[in-house]
Amino acid sequence: MSLVIGLTGGIASGKSTVSNMLKEMNITVVDADVEARLAVDKGEPAYQKIIAEFGQDILLENGEIDRQKLGAIIFYQEEKRQLLNQIVHPEVRKRMMEKIQKASENQEEVIILDIPLLFESKLTFMVEKTILVYVDRETQLKRLMQRNQLSEADAQARVNSQMPLAEKVKLANAVIDNNGSIEETKKQLIEILAGWGIQKTYQ
Repeated sequence: MSLVIGLTGGIASGKSTVSNMLKEMNITVVDADVEARLAVDKGEPAYQKIIAEFGQDILLENGEIDRQKLGAIIFYQEEKRQLLNQIVHPEVRKRMMEKIQKASENQEEVIILDIPLLFESKLTFMVEKTILVYVDRETQLKRLMQRNQLSEADAQARVNSQMPLAEKVKLANAVIDNNGSIEETKKQLIEILAGWGIQKTYQ
């Protein structure tokens, strides 16, 4: 069986950077956000259920779901957001389980599930170990403002909408402090994997 590791972080904490480092090590990384997008593609089971619940008005001319329209609906209506999650989340879990199965069949030593809301969505049952990519709040806000061209107030609101990274630190098996340089982050990642018996270098 492959060792299944959950990778998580907060907005602008640098999780994508670490995810790319893992890919450079030739480790399979399954991105929950990508799987969620694929799960609602035309013809998929979740696609049919979403149309049944939200109607034809959310479709583009080519029959695909208009993510902006759907996003606008769930942004203002909590019960609709929960309904969408009830449709999409089981499909995403199923897709991720299939990838885990495939990695094991291919005798891969390790597989990464990149799940932004790993703890909030209570998906830790799917993984054996968890890695949190951490930055301090000040760095997080600064990076978010620069990356998304946001005001400080908007950046604060986005950060506040998630479980605080300081809380996630208590829940994770391992923490990467991403306040420093790329090289420091790489070093921590290699050490964490080595501690779990995974000897990896950059290709």
